[in-house]
Amino acid sequence: MRLVITMAATILVAACAARPDNIAAVNVGQNEYRGYSCAQLEDARLKYSQALENLSAQQNRAADGDAWGVFLLGLPISSMSGGDRETTIAVTKGHLQSIERERARKNCS
Repeated sequence: MRLVITMAATILVAACAARPDNIAAVNVGQNEYRGYSCAQLEDARLKYSQALENLSAQQNRAADGDAWGVFLLGLPISSMSGGDRETTIAVTKGHLQSIERERARKNCS
């Protein structure tokens, strides 16, 4: 019985929303920003940086909600209700990495 409870608790905790810092970027490709000028790259970087900041705040709220949900009800409520932004954060981080690589390749300051 103890094993079943431990396994159930592990599954519930694993279902919780991850903290933004623990979400890895996905590869969005190396050619996404090839035709961009340095000014366009800076605009795109700013856009994705602001988006990441907003998404990270939402994700932190989801992770907090999941922690409370698991603690009080045994369920990751925020993740179950669509509050988890992990995929969008991973893609946004991927865009930022791609932009930074292209900025470095073009020697943008």
